[in-house]
Amino acid sequence: MRMGLREQKKQATRRHISDVASMLFLRRGFDNVTVAEVAEAAGVSKMTVFNYFPRKEDLFLDRHADRLRDLEQVIRARPEGESPVAALRRYQHELLAQRHPLSATVPGVVHFARVVEASPALRGRVLEQSREIAETLNTLLAEEFAPLDAELMANLLAAALETIYRHATNRMLAGADPDEVYRDQPAVVDRAFDLVERGLGAVG
Repeated sequence: MRMGLREQKKQATRRHISDVASMLFLRRGFDNVTVAEVAEAAGVSKMTVFNYFPRKEDLFLDRHADRLRDLEQVIRARPEGESPVAALRRYQHELLAQRHPLSATVPGVVHFARVVEASPALRGRVLEQSREIAETLNTLLAEEFAPLDAELMANLLAAALETIYRHATNRMLAGADPDEVYRDQPAVVDRAFDLVERGLGAVG
């Protein structure tokens, strides 16, 4: 469905505020920038910032909502006969093909990761977002599977998604070339989902 003009304007405002905030956080550090300073730099009121981003942390971790929407779409719209594991494997490879920021293979992700690592507030929010991903997957999978099966799958899949992302960012934080990480990452994705699909008995 095509987005209406009003919704397009809202999305543009949201992106503008987030882009301005990210620039300030990358330049000065997350904990050294106030929401009031973000609002002034973006040319909006402080209330407008909070209308779009109820928490300061979400100004920087602004792709989380996109990730949750993607997961819902991937699980619910997957072809008949495709398992949730296969659907999320396909989704991760699509992110890589686009070199999307959520693939953690764009060169700038190392600067993003350094800001997160330097801020206890951001690190805490990342953990909360990981739990929210697991909860979202659990809700979606519970529509198709028994409660215990849905919960186990949701937690394993959320852990796989987090590990895939962290593996790439940790390598770049350690000095690896982003292009090398990008070339290696498809094998990382497949290994992670192979282990989820076949179980930990496949290790060793």
